[in-house]
Amino acid sequence: MNKTAESLAAIDDNLSKRDIQLDPGGYFIIYLDRDAGLICAKHYTNVIDDRGLAVDPETGKVIPARGKVERTNTTLYTGRTAKEICVKIFEETQPTPVTLLDHAAYLGREFVRAEIALITDKEYVQD
Repeated sequence: MNKTAESLAAIDDNLSKRDIQLDPGGYFIIYLDRDAGLICAKHYTNVIDDRGLAVDPETGKVIPARGKVERTNTTLYTGRTAKEICVKIFEETQPTPVTLLDHAAYLGREFVRAEIALITDKEYVQD
């Protein structure tokens, strides 16, 4: 990695450590289906409690940020490009399941990263 790429990566790594407000509209797990050539995003509902934590609306249990969670997604969105999946989520689904602008911006960034990984055959891990 060159010096510029390293300094830019350091900026993003530092920003990834900031506190964020969780979206009461839910969260997405993003992954690639390489065989089908698709970017996939499973949407899960949640409720934000008075502590600002995401909880399962059915069980009331806190949803951990790390580790495996056994939940059923409400919707699966797919697209061949970042733009296509964004149009499906933000324009074709009404009301959109994303209620915060910073969450929308994050998803856009992640979908672009996923598209680049799909095109370049690199590994994609959601940030």
